Amino acid sequence: MKENLVMSMNPLVSYLKKDSKEFTKADIMKYIEENKIQMVNFRYVAGDGRLKTLNFVLNNREYLDQILSAGERVDGSNIFPSFIHAGSSDLYVIPRFSTAFVDPFAEIPTVSMLCSYFNKDGQPMENSPEYVLRKAAESFTKVTGMNFQAMGELEYYVIGEKEDLYLTPDQRGYHESTPFTKFEEFRTECMLAISKVGGQIKYGHSEVGNFTLEDKIYEQNEIEFLVTDVQDAADQLVLAKWIIRNLAYQYGLDVTFAPKITAGKAGSGLHIHTRIVKDGKNQYVTKGKLNTIAKSAIAGYMTCASSLTAFGNTNPTSYFRLVPHQEAPTSICWGDRNRSVLVRVPLGWTHKNDMVAMVNPLEKAGNRDFAQKQTVEFRCPDGSADIYLLLAGLCVAARHGFEMEGALDLAKKTYVDVNIHKTENKEKLESLAQLPASCWESADALCAHRDIFEKHGVFAAEMIDDIIKQLKSFQDQNIREEIKNHPEKMLELVHNYFHCG
Repeated sequence: MKENLVMSMNPLVSYLKKDSKEFTKADIMKYIEENKIQMVNFRYVAGDGRLKTLNFVLNNREYLDQILSAGERVDGSNIFPSFIHAGSSDLYVIPRFSTAFVDPFAEIPTVSMLCSYFNKDGQPMENSPEYVLRKAAESFTKVTGMNFQAMGELEYYVIGEKEDLYLTPDQRGYHESTPFTKFEEFRTECMLAISKVGGQIKYGHSEVGNFTLEDKIYEQNEIEFLVTDVQDAADQLVLAKWIIRNLAYQYGLDVTFAPKITAGKAGSGLHIHTRIVKDGKNQYVTKGKLNTIAKSAIAGYMTCASSLTAFGNTNPTSYFRLVPHQEAPTSICWGDRNRSVLVRVPLGWTHKNDMVAMVNPLEKAGNRDFAQKQTVEFRCPDGSADIYLLLAGLCVAARHGFEMEGALDLAKKTYVDVNIHKTENKEKLESLAQLPASCWESADALCAHRDIFEKHGVFAAEMIDDIIKQLKSFQDQNIREEIKNHPEKMLELVHNYFHCG
């Protein structure tokens, strides 16, 4: 563990020589005083999914102690305008010391922290997305006796000046190297910056999508994280999006996490991998095979799939991405290593072969168990997602898999081992339920499943009402027919939601 602390990219972890989960107020004050930090930033996610900021100049030690001990008050009606009104809008923002990091963009030495919202009575704000996720994780553990973990695959397009040298064929950018990929240096700098604020990154690479339009090149990239506790996974994704946008601004580039930016090209998803653990051990696999715990969770995803789009596919452009043959799912089904399904069980290390020893003769064959790496991937969310609510929804759906009747039967019924989009598999495709085709249909699905999400007090009824109202407000129930008749409408919507999430 001490070696991990020394190797940590987060300066606070290295300096304090303790894991960030163990940070106390005294630790934060010590770091600030001994490293001559001049400013503290409170950062908190608003209803639009973006980080908001409150800056504090550190006048003296007493003032530092005060803001770390009491937090500060903010105007909730501007942070959550859809359900907090000006008549009684004050909220407290309270720093979470475990999230502290040195701000990579501040010219003045600055420490930032993510915050939680509290109401006038000093209680967690019931409808705060971060608190909803906390409740979802706690209810999962209470019901199952296990812990829910997750990680995200963050896809995005980088947009820069068109070049004529070393062009990659259209939609063939997967894992490309320089000079055929143009923004690898930008991606790796993003990865280092994310690591320094506490993000646990698995890897980064260029993705399938790449094309040129007029004088611009559009190149899709992905940064994938390591599996961790679900609340930490959400924080990491929020900070990663903030860092990527800030660095793009410094580079003079544009970046978009939008689900779809033009017809016929790969859209950007936010695939979420999940894992269930107990006593630190992966519970998805028994003797190298997916077990009933995994299949119960998958049954929950199958049941709630259509309504989960209410949290993970939140504007009309989301449904331009969820079409066949565009690297995105459309049918509610699951399978092993199958990229045409909604829930995919990716290749795991469940065999007994030591592949490294096979290709490196100087290495002795070992018997390490890598089953810990096995995850289950939910593939329909995109960059418009409310990250905290999406992960809360997945946590609830997995829990429901353990509470519902006939979970294993449903898992069996929705399993596919073929590419469902091939002509010869038409009958199988027609037997499967389909994902919503619009925000309107997503709202209807959430309405049908709201009891599942409200159970155990995870999602408040008024929050579900608000989400349904927001989705219905797009009036997009006929969006695909409208786009067919008026193609220019797609460009208008893409422009409106280009910087969503």
